[in-house]
Amino acid sequence: MSVIRPRPPEDPIRYDAAAVFATGGFSAADVSALAPRLEQARADALADVGRFTSGVGRGGDPLDPAFIDLPDRLLAAYHADRPTSELFAILQTARRIREAVDRVIVLGIGGSYMGTRALFEACCHPFHNELPRGERGGRPRLSFEGFNIDNDSAQGLLDVVAPAGKPRSDDLLDRWALLVVSKSGGTLETAVATRLFLAALAESVGGDRDRLASRLVPITGKTGRLADLAGAIGCPDVFDIPDGVGGRFSVLTAVGLLPASIVGIDVVRLLEGAAAMNRRFREAPVADNPVLQFVAVSHLAEERMHATIRVLSSWSNRLEATGLWYDQLLSESLGKGGQGATPLTTVTTRDLHSRGQQHQEGRRDKLITNLLVEEPRRDPLTLPPLGAFGADEDKLDDLVGRSWPAMLAAAAAGTNEAYAHDRRPTADIVLPRIDEHAVGQLLQMLMLATVVEGRLVGTNPYGQPGVEAYKSLMMKRLRP
Repeated sequence: MSVIRPRPPEDPIRYDAAAVFATGGFSAADVSALAPRLEQARADALADVGRFTSGVGRGGDPLDPAFIDLPDRLLAAYHADRPTSELFAILQTARRIREAVDRVIVLGIGGSYMGTRALFEACCHPFHNELPRGERGGRPRLSFEGFNIDNDSAQGLLDVVAPAGKPRSDDLLDRWALLVVSKSGGTLETAVATRLFLAALAESVGGDRDRLASRLVPITGKTGRLADLAGAIGCPDVFDIPDGVGGRFSVLTAVGLLPASIVGIDVVRLLEGAAAMNRRFREAPVADNPVLQFVAVSHLAEERMHATIRVLSSWSNRLEATGLWYDQLLSESLGKGGQGATPLTTVTTRDLHSRGQQHQEGRRDKLITNLLVEEPRRDPLTLPPLGAFGADEDKLDDLVGRSWPAMLAAAAAGTNEAYAHDRRPTADIVLPRIDEHAVGQLLQMLMLATVVEGRLVGTNPYGQPGVEAYKSLMMKRLRP
C-alpha cells in the first residue's frame, strides 16, 4: 500500500516594523517616501548580475553579485538534467563521504565556514555531535577549524581525531575526512590548518595516497594554491566557488551545501526557500517586500534615530550562528569609508540577563530586530509538577502544564512591551518554524538586504579592503 506524504510547508517569513513606527522616530509614510530610492537600489543590485564580468564592475570596483540568482540556477539545472547538474554532484559526493567516515572537519575562515555553521546549528539536532551514529541517521559528526590560529583549539581537535599513541584503526567510527574551503587557497589561517590536519589524515590512512585523496574535498576557485594542491594530491572530488560569489555570500554554493548535505540537511528545500525569497524580492512592491522593508527601516533608524548599532535578537539558541554569520556579512559589506552600522547578535532570554539593562536604559543608539519562531520543531515540553519531591517551594505550581513555547512567547511579549514603553525601536523577523525552507528564505533575505542597502547609500557592498590590509601586514611580519 502506498503512503502519500504531505508536502512540507513552505510558509513565507514575515517582517514587521510596527513597533519601530510607534516610537515616533519615523513613520510608515517615511518608508513609503523612500520607495523610489529603494526601487532604484533593487534595480541596481539586479543589474549588477547582468554586468558582472570576471569580478570587476564599474570603475574597477570588485563585484560579486552572482549569489543573487544562484539558487534559481542551481535548481533549474538540477530539474532540467539531474545527472549532469552541480547539485547532483554535490549530493553524490555527500553520500560518498557520509558512508565512508564518522567525522568531517571543515577548514575555513569567515564566510568560508560561518554559513556552514549557521546551517548546521539551525537545521540539525542541537546535540548532533553527541548522539551515537545510529541516532544521527548514519551521518557524520561535523567540526570546524582553520578560522583562527589557536594552538590549543587545533591540538584539542587533533586529540579527538588523531590521539597520540592510539594504534591506527580503520573502524568506521574512527574514520574522518577534511573539507577545505578557500577561494584562493592563500588565506594563512586555513592554509596552515590544512597542512596540519593533512599530515594527521595521511597518518590515519597509513600513507595510502588514494585513500588520502578520497578523504580530502577542496572547495576553491578554479585556480589558486588550494586548486594546485588538490591537483597534486589527486583529489577525485573538487568543487568550485563560482566566479562572482564572494566568501561571505557563498553559503548557498558547495561551500555550505556539501557539508550541509553530508549531515542530512535537505539542501534542495534550502535552495527552494532562497528562490522563493528571490521571487518576492524581484516582484513584490515595496510595501509587501520584506527585503526592501528591512532595508528601509534599518536605514531610516540609522539616519533619523542615530541607531548605529543593530541588534539581531534571536529567540532561539539554534539561530545564534546565523546571527554571527550576518554580523560578518553586514560588517564587511557596509563597514567602509567611515560608514556602516555595527551589528550585534544576542540570544534571548539568555542575554536579557547581561545586555537587557543596556538595551532598556542605555544609549539610544540601537535598533533591535527580533528573530522569532512561531512553532517549535519538536513536540512542546510542559512544566511538570514537583510531585513527591516538594511542596511548591519554587512557587511554580500555578504554571504546571504551561509549555516552553508559551513561556518563551510571554517573555518575548513582555520584553517588547517594556521596550515600547521606553520608546526603544524594535522590529520582528518571524519564521514559521526553523526548517530548511525557512532558513533558506532568511539567509537570502539578509544577503539581498545587505547589497540593496549598499546600493542605497552609495557603498560598494563587495570587496573587503580592510581585511586585505591586515593580511598583507601579517605576512610582512612572518616573512620579513
